[in-house]
Amino acid sequence: MLNFLKGFLLILMIGGLTGFSLPQIGIEPDSVAVASASTNIRTIVLDAGHGGKDPGCSGPSGVREKNIALKIVLALGKKIKEEYPNIKVYYTRQTDVFVNLHERSAIANRNRANLFISVHCNSHPSKKFKGTETYTMGLHKTGENLDVAKRENSVILQERDYKKTYNGFDPNSPLAHIMMANYQSAFMNNSLKFAQKIERQFKRYSDRTSYGVKQAGFLVLWETAMPSVLVEVGFLTNPNEEDYLSSSDGQDEVAKSIFRAFKSYKEEIEN
Repeated sequence: MLNFLKGFLLILMIGGLTGFSLPQIGIEPDSVAVASASTNIRTIVLDAGHGGKDPGCSGPSGVREKNIALKIVLALGKKIKEEYPNIKVYYTRQTDVFVNLHERSAIANRNRANLFISVHCNSHPSKKFKGTETYTMGLHKTGENLDVAKRENSVILQERDYKKTYNGFDPNSPLAHIMMANYQSAFMNNSLKFAQKIERQFKRYSDRTSYGVKQAGFLVLWETAMPSVLVEVGFLTNPNEEDYLSSSDGQDEVAKSIFRAFKSYKEEIEN
């Protein structure tokens, strides 16, 4: 299957996508199905970060990331289906269960998704930090980006046989994350385009503080064979943002912002 992917990506490079190299790190042969080359968006996979035994980060009042991410993802999926009933929407989880990172991306690949959206909440030692940021796969521009990727990727330590599944990948290794960055190069342009639209909507529609679009080596993005983004919807460690993200109005506003970005992205790439 790795040889198949190399051949497919070589075709993409000949068509104008350059600078791509594929790291030799484990992708299960039956887990990858490359999405259609069509620009029409027919299938989306929505990923609520963390879940089950992995709570993610928590706020001062004990609000857990896994619960906020799930509520936002379900609200987003509902909005997409209401406006675009012909689009297939799949979820990596719809309840409070643990799903490993490899399986999350495999769900997107098996269903030949045209877009993958992963929703998370952010954290910081200082309670003053607030706002949003959206990530695509790429080389780490700052040490802070790398720290975020390491934190999100460290969930694999809770998986059984994670060394075998990820071929010895070390979530604390900067070199491992840099190697991963090249895998998503073929889909980088559209990933960046969509990420920019998300952050623009957070600023315009919700008047949120935006830290912009960043690139980092998230495992859940690395193994997806389609444009993919990871959205940090706010800092749970900020008391005001914790209140906002745990409210139904705040969750609906976040979902609407991402949906508006999706609508704009869909219209642009299909036209």
